Amino acid sequence: MTTTLGLPDTIQACLFDLDGVVTRTAVVHAAAWKETFDAFLREREGAGFRPFDQGDDYDEYVDGRPRADGVRTFLASRDIHLPEGAPDDPPDAPTVHGLGNRKNELLLEKIRTQGVEAYDGTLRYIEAVRARGLRTAIVSSSANTRDVLRSIGAEDLFDVRIDGVVAAERGLPGKPHPDTFLAAARDLGVDPARAAVFEDALAGMDAGRAGNFGYVVGVDRVGQTEALYAHGADVVVNGLEDL
Repeated sequence: MTTTLGLPDTIQACLFDLDGVVTRTAVVHAAAWKETFDAFLREREGAGFRPFDQGDDYDEYVDGRPRADGVRTFLASRDIHLPEGAPDDPPDAPTVHGLGNRKNELLLEKIRTQGVEAYDGTLRYIEAVRARGLRTAIVSSSANTRDVLRSIGAEDLFDVRIDGVVAAERGLPGKPHPDTFLAAARDLGVDPARAAVFEDALAGMDAGRAGNFGYVVGVDRVGQTEALYAHGADVVVNGLEDL
């Protein structure tokens, strides 16, 4: 049985990713990653370097992962290994954290200059979910989640926030591990089998399936419906209003 929300009637809570589901920031993240990695690769390999692909490389190695994990995973795909460094490394440090911090500086500058736009269909859907008594959480690897939600006036739409800051405080591994989603369900007091995950990233699909959640909704913003199903989606929609 499905409800008018397009969810099984056993679902009591909804766990939403931020970038690409609630806000149109996934494309900004991809652009910041490309600028960061291309500059790094050009400096390391010269003019003949193979650029970072905002489609395949972003989807496979970076999207949905914590920042440092994204750096490690993409560089490993090119057989490049950097020292870890420390979380407060400067953006020009030749370390995993330095490269991640370089990307974050670029991201914040793009957000400041371009602003943040919400998906109106998602906000309407979340309001409908809450009106029917379901609890809600935002689950994102971004350390900037609270600021982004405040910028679009959506902080009050979520009962629980598990983001990059909270994950670091609690020592939670990021997606594709299910730990951040499991923490959100736990904080909401809901069994994972009675919670739905809403994600646009392949790593998020993997996390939703690994956590044995009751329903996993893939949001296809970039034409990767088949990949979202392959990574564990129960249903794939172009926008949550489609539910």
